[in-house]
Amino acid sequence: MKTAVPCYYHLDVEVSPERVGQVRRILAAHLRFWDLDNLVESVCGGAEMLLRAIDEHATDKNTSIEMWWNGQHLITAVGGNDHALRPDQDLRSCLEHLAATSDGWGCCATETGSKVIWFSQRARAGERVPLVPTAPAPDLREGLDVPREVAVARLASPASVPHHILEEAR
Repeated sequence: MKTAVPCYYHLDVEVSPERVGQVRRILAAHLRFWDLDNLVESVCGGAEMLLRAIDEHATDKNTSIEMWWNGQHLITAVGGNDHALRPDQDLRSCLEHLAATSDGWGCCATETGSKVIWFSQRARAGERVPLVPTAPAPDLREGLDVPREVAVARLASPASVPHHILEEAR
């Protein structure tokens, strides 16, 4: 079985309408490089939605995007530097979408007052690792010789074995 190596990616970007598509392609390339093709649409869609909302509502467009892969979960965080941005009001539709499409999400403030919105996606093992058919193990009967036939009468004395069993054995 293939073991996953933890991965991390960080990108600082000044959000603009033309940069949103570029960032989506960059994130998709990293996910494919990490062998997480099945998460590209959901992760890039969520990040793109957040970046478009930041572009629309924030006055400070400088944003950081981070992705962490630990072998089971991919966590994507988008941090904006705008102190006036209110996720509960300005980004409500984005947060509702993230809640519906991700395995977990959250929002927190940093020490400087900027906001970080994160969401996680779980990679299911059956989707990541292709099953390889293996040849069946050899049956024990194939590897062992058939024992010699020994008459039942020789194993037990004729007096202790009922007569009809001796007749069936012959």
